[in-house]
Amino acid sequence: MGEQPTRLITDSASQFADALPDGGVLLALDLGTKTIGLATCDAGWRFANAGKTLPRGKFSRDRLALEKIVGERGVTGIVIGLPRNMDGSEGPRAQASRAYARNLSEALELPVLLWDERWSTQSADMAMIGQGTSRAKRAERIDSHAAAVFLQGAIDALSGPGFG
Repeated sequence: MGEQPTRLITDSASQFADALPDGGVLLALDLGTKTIGLATCDAGWRFANAGKTLPRGKFSRDRLALEKIVGERGVTGIVIGLPRNMDGSEGPRAQASRAYARNLSEALELPVLLWDERWSTQSADMAMIGQGTSRAKRAERIDSHAAAVFLQGAIDALSGPGFG
């Protein structure tokens, strides 16, 4: 019997790490209604870097763009921001992110970690303000920088005590 591709979707860092025993480049997605912010980390899970922002369209178009990035960068896993409410509950946006994760995991045959993205946009905005980034440039780049913020949180958890 052949081995089935990994289609794990979890919010557990330890389950995700078990699915990626050799580490590897991770791709983070901040799913907006109009754009998808992208960030990646190095294969050793040390540093998250903001990438580009893709216009969001039909899933088939998104999938093709993401497949290309996965292939070019050698991505081994996906981290998707999970927009929880401030009390930790999940609303319609979180359910939409879970559905996107299921579709993407199936299409790319990669494990997906759903990571709490509360405060990531505000944190990214404050960091860019601190760097003197203009309002127009912040608006253009906020989603990818927010993805880098929550990706850094995820890789810190993945490489913290008990891991690596």
